[in-house]
Amino acid sequence: MPSNESDAYPATALGLWLKLRVHVDAFIASPRGYATASWWRLRRKRLRSRGQFARLLGNSRRAYDMWMLFEESIDAVGDDDAGPPILALVKIGSEEKELETTLRNLSAENVPALVIGSKDIPSLTEAARQINWNSHPWLLPMVAGDRLARGAVQAYRNGTAGTRAQIAYADDDLLDVGRRRTSPHFKPDWNSELFRHFDYLTGACILRSTHAELEGLATAANWARELVVRKVAEGEPLHIRKILHHRRVRPRPQIPAVPSAVREELPSMTVIVPTRNRVDLLQTCLNGLSTTNYPDFEVIIVDNDSDDPQTLSFLDALDPARYRVLRHEGAFNYSAINNRAVGEARGRLLCLLNNDIEVIEPTWLETMAAQALRDDVGAVGARLLYPDGRIQHAGVVIGVGNAAGHAHRLLRPDEEGYFHRHTVPQFTSAVTAACLVVSRNRFLAVGGLDEYNFPVAFNDVDLCMRLNKRGWQSLYEPRATLIHHESVSRGFDRDPAGAARFAAELSALQRTWRTAEVIDPFHHPELSRSSERFVVRL
Repeated sequence: MPSNESDAYPATALGLWLKLRVHVDAFIASPRGYATASWWRLRRKRLRSRGQFARLLGNSRRAYDMWMLFEESIDAVGDDDAGPPILALVKIGSEEKELETTLRNLSAENVPALVIGSKDIPSLTEAARQINWNSHPWLLPMVAGDRLARGAVQAYRNGTAGTRAQIAYADDDLLDVGRRRTSPHFKPDWNSELFRHFDYLTGACILRSTHAELEGLATAANWARELVVRKVAEGEPLHIRKILHHRRVRPRPQIPAVPSAVREELPSMTVIVPTRNRVDLLQTCLNGLSTTNYPDFEVIIVDNDSDDPQTLSFLDALDPARYRVLRHEGAFNYSAINNRAVGEARGRLLCLLNNDIEVIEPTWLETMAAQALRDDVGAVGARLLYPDGRIQHAGVVIGVGNAAGHAHRLLRPDEEGYFHRHTVPQFTSAVTAACLVVSRNRFLAVGGLDEYNFPVAFNDVDLCMRLNKRGWQSLYEPRATLIHHESVSRGFDRDPAGAARFAAELSALQRTWRTAEVIDPFHHPELSRSSERFVVRL
């Protein structure tokens, strides 16, 4: 589908021009970043180069134009008369021109429409009377000024054929004042936690209803939203991974405040802190725990062969009534260290906490614990920031780099990012174990961390995936925010042995969870797999 109303240039020439402009935009936005990506490309470090270029190019305002020119197509193959009819319920707006635009578009797509608020249909009650309910129609709530993409009706019919879904939704973009398409929203599959804070369905979906239900919502100020809320409560919505709606406006996320109070009776908690030397980091971490609001928690420190005299003296001087120190000898194996501590833990909940975590507010553990107690939740991860304030972790996306990547990394918390996704609680495929809370029983039920296949890297991803498989979904909770001085005490794996170990762990992750081929249900096929930032795939 073309990016605007006319095709002034052949696709090839326009594509070359757009490609040049996207690269120019990227260079202007970040000359140093562009030069770094180019240098990595010359050095044949293609994975790094792709990741850097994906973020820079995807942030260009022309990136979506380029995507539309080469990528977008809607499969409209099928019988136009097959399946139940789709009937638009158009909420009248303040401008007659907007209504005319919508009605012309619906007519071109062969979609009949009832205009709510018009002279003939003054209310939803009257609309309900005029619908032929015997045809079991899909209802399409719309706002005057919005349009359907070409082929949208057949795409919906193809996607919903043979399903029992009560609601199906699609991706959308915005129309600017010149009717140019901008701001694509490539949405996740159904994410009930995200929907609590961000209505990404209303205005871009079709749904089932009844005469009585519709009539009962006639006095609701936002009847379309109320109808969607009822339908999602009846069963999981179906996601059509195509842009089928062009909108003038869309709902914005409601960024939740830090909860003023959580559950009055939180269960006992065991905080597990692996450490080696670097007493300065450990002191900062433990000082933060001492200011943490939580009714009943113990701290187990697992010392992995510290040989620094100052660190050893500090550990020996800790109050045994508040801290238990376990000695763990041998090569660093994060999974084995934590599994051993879990065997000693007394808490009903576990908190896996790196020694390089810095606590900056006292309610973080209560907030995470309240989420971990839910029947549908497995591992709960916090929002982690680098010391300079940029995001280090806001959930984990499976498939990024054909492995797993930290969502929204290097974004600043006050930036919009991708529809403010980094600011709202939501289900994710995985979270980092640098700060993770989970039920002890659920941790043990899936066998704990895998000491053999994932001694250092990806053990948290593997744990989360096994919890997900049992129906205990991972959850990202940004209202718990901490600072992460990442890998400061252990360092990075640049030596040959570390590189070989990481390669084996990556291979195990791809073999076990098919991360080189699967699409994360909370990401999207049209978002780049090369970037941890949510940018359009080019």
